Amino acid sequence: MKILILGANGFIGSNLIEYIVNNRPDWRITALDIATDKLGDLISHKNIGFLKADMRESRAWIEDQIKQVDVVLPLVAIATPATYVSNPIAVFELDFEANLAIVRDCVKYKTRLIFPSTSEVYGMSGDLPYDEEESRLVTGPIHKQRWIYSCSKQMMDRVIYAYGARGDLRFTLFRPFNWMGPKLDNVWSNKGTSSRVVSQFLSDIFHDRDITIVGGGGQRRCFLYIDDAIDAMMRIIENKDGCADGQIINIGCPKNELSIRQLAEKLIATVRAHPNYAMGKTHIHDATADQYYGKGYQDVDRRVPSIKKAWQVLGWEPKTGIDDALRKTVDYYIGIKPVSHSV
Repeated sequence: MKILILGANGFIGSNLIEYIVNNRPDWRITALDIATDKLGDLISHKNIGFLKADMRESRAWIEDQIKQVDVVLPLVAIATPATYVSNPIAVFELDFEANLAIVRDCVKYKTRLIFPSTSEVYGMSGDLPYDEEESRLVTGPIHKQRWIYSCSKQMMDRVIYAYGARGDLRFTLFRPFNWMGPKLDNVWSNKGTSSRVVSQFLSDIFHDRDITIVGGGGQRRCFLYIDDAIDAMMRIIENKDGCADGQIINIGCPKNELSIRQLAEKLIATVRAHPNYAMGKTHIHDATADQYYGKGYQDVDRRVPSIKKAWQVLGWEPKTGIDDALRKTVDYYIGIKPVSHSV
C-alpha cells in the first residue's frame, strides 16, 4: 500500500503514521507538512518519504505523488473555532480552495481519496443523533462567521460525492466527532483561545490559569479517544472488499457524552489525581461567546453521532470510556512536560 498524507504532522496524521509504521511494515508513506514536532524521528523512517513544505506552495510535487500512490489523505485544515471568527477567509482558502485542487488531481489520476469531513457540517441540526444519510445540515446566519468552516467542509463533501456519483472518483468521507488524545495540540505553549476544547482546558490547567466556560457550559459533546479513531481509519484505508467506497461515516462515541462544564471538571480532577503533577489553583469562570470569541461566534447545544453505519460498514465500535480517555491524555502530556516548566 502506498499512501500520501498531507498534514502529516497534525493530530490525526501523526497518530496515524505512528500506527502504520509500527503495525504495517510493508506500507509506504509519502508525507508533507510545514512542521515535524509531532512526528519526531518518524520522518527518517525507511518507509516514509517526508517533504517539509506548505501544501499551497507544493502543487507540482503533490500532483506527481498523487499519480504514484494508492490512496490520498488530505488532512490539512484550519480546525480551531477562534480562527473561524478571526480569519474566516483563511479558513475558506485552505479548507476548501486548497483541498479542491487535491480532489481534482485524484479525479484526474483515478486515485482513491479518503477525506476528513467534520461533525460541524450538521451545524444546529435537531436530528439527534446525527445520521449520515438523513440528517439535515443547518447553519446560522451569514454574520455568524464561525459557520464558514462548516460550510467549507460541507461544500467539499458535496463536490467529492458528486464526482463519485458521476463515476469519476473512489472516495470515503469520514466525520470526526471530538477526537482527543496525545498530540492533539501543544498544551505547554501559551496558545490562548486558539486551541480545541480539551487541549485549551489542559493548557489552562498546566499554566495555572482559570478555565473559561463559554455560554454556560451546558453544551454537550461526545469525545472519542484517538486509538479508537485510528482503528476506524485503518479499516477505511484497508477497505476490505471495497466496504468503504462511496461511504460517509461518522466516527465518534455517543457513550462518551459530557457537557463542556463536566469536561472541565473532569480534567481538573484527573490532573489533580496524577502522581507526578503538583496541581495549581485553576478555577472555572464563565464568559459569553461574544466576550470570548467575538460577535461572529455561535454555538451548538448538542452534537451526538449515530455510529450504526461505522459498525455496519467497517465492523467498528469505540472501546475507550471517557475516564480512561482523559487519564491517558493527561498521562501523555505530563510525560512530555518541558523540564523548564515550573508548577
